[in-house]
Amino acid sequence: MSTDTGKMLAAYVVTRREGKDDWWTQIGTAFEHADGKGWNLVLQALPITGADGECKIVLRPPKSEQEVGREDDREDRRARPNGRQDERRQARDR
Repeated sequence: MSTDTGKMLAAYVVTRREGKDDWWTQIGTAFEHADGKGWNLVLQALPITGADGECKIVLRPPKSEQEVGREDDREDRRARPNGRQDERRQARDR
C-alpha cells in the first residue's frame, strides 16, 4: 500500500447544520491500488444517515500540515470570546 499523498484521499462525512457551517469529520483514508485500477477505502468510523436520510462519504486530497495548523488557529479564534462576538451571539440566540 503506497503512502504517497498523490495516491491517497481522505474520507470525510459532512454533517449539515442549520444556520452554521457544515461540519466535516475525517473517518478514513482511500488508497489507490498499485496498478491504478481501483481504491481501498479504510474507515476508522462508520457514518450514520442524517436527518434527510442521506449518508454520503466525500473523498478529497489530504490536508497538508500547514493547512491543518491554519484551521486550528481559526478554531482557536472562534473559541476565544470577545465582547463584540458575545453581544452578537446573545442577540442571535434571543
